Amino acid sequence: MNRLRISERPNWQSKVEALGFRFHSVGGRYWDESACYTFSMPEIERIEDVTKELFDMCLEVVERAIEDKRLAEWHIPHYLHRWIADTWQWDDVTIYGRFDLGIDTEGNIKLLEFNADTPTSLLEAAVVQWNWLQEVFPRKDQFNSIHEMLIAQFEYAKSRNLQTIHFAAVGGNEEDYMNVAYLMDCATQAGVEAIFLTMEEIGWNGITFVDKTDAPIKTLFKLYPWEYMWGEAFGKHLTEASTAWIEPAWKMILSNKTLLVALWEMFPNHPLLLPTYTKQSKLSSFVQKPIWGREGANVSIAKNGRWILETEGDYSDNPQIFQQYAELAHFEGNRPVIGSWVVGDTPCGIGIRETKSLVHNNLSRFVPHYIDD
Repeated sequence: MNRLRISERPNWQSKVEALGFRFHSVGGRYWDESACYTFSMPEIERIEDVTKELFDMCLEVVERAIEDKRLAEWHIPHYLHRWIADTWQWDDVTIYGRFDLGIDTEGNIKLLEFNADTPTSLLEAAVVQWNWLQEVFPRKDQFNSIHEMLIAQFEYAKSRNLQTIHFAAVGGNEEDYMNVAYLMDCATQAGVEAIFLTMEEIGWNGITFVDKTDAPIKTLFKLYPWEYMWGEAFGKHLTEASTAWIEPAWKMILSNKTLLVALWEMFPNHPLLLPTYTKQSKLSSFVQKPIWGREGANVSIAKNGRWILETEGDYSDNPQIFQQYAELAHFEGNRPVIGSWVVGDTPCGIGIRETKSLVHNNLSRFVPHYIDD
């Protein structure tokens, strides 16, 4: 893995905007094509294999947590436990997820987090960096079949009788809307009828959830976290409605950082994992994270028993986990994290976010990649 400084394309802003990518300069610069990362084919194959192995391990955690009735340890409300188990047994359709992988200073891949419910940076990973590759390095390849796999997964969803899907995001959030709009386009290409509404427009008619025309919502893709949903006034109706959810209820287990504790418990000393616990006492250098948290908020880092960094946010009241601190490789001070995408159960591409900080957040730059082989 190497980082190269390269020239930006003239008028790159208008080129990415033509792809629907309008939030390219949030925070000053989010999309950054003044550099790129290169990988050898064996390195890409390693990332692909690691991603598949981690996903299979995560499914084992889901199975064990449900069988052993341990969902209370995930701080999931009790009234949802049976429903989660049912959606697992019914094999309710999942579309996607994103592993965040770090490369330590010795070149080892380590799992940092799994964004299993509401991962973003999808449009830039699937479409924008591919368009960049075709124009800048047309003879090179990229680990990126995300777009094709999304269409195939929506085709599978249609075969499971999910022929109409409502897609929802919080009103007024442009980044979330563009991620949802892209997924709607993939669904439409798969022959699925896609209908957009905001989360605020979802209603309850006493029997099931309805859209703004009072039509029943048979299937809803929501770019809205499960823990937010059960905290809403309508959350008490989640188990009553006939609505099928994407991502499904069983993803509540994987979208919770208690997953990292459970993985270490089930697979102790696994080379892809970092020791992670619900108590800090076993570690002197660690990253403290809320079990429900996003974009690097409320993350604290201690090295050798001394606090060195703490970020602000809205998740400080959440239960915490403690993950062993790993020194990540850096390139001229830039620390990359590889977002490795799974669609269905198949690894299918990566996107890279980098920052000079020790914590990645929503302003960390997205940098494209290619395979140099």
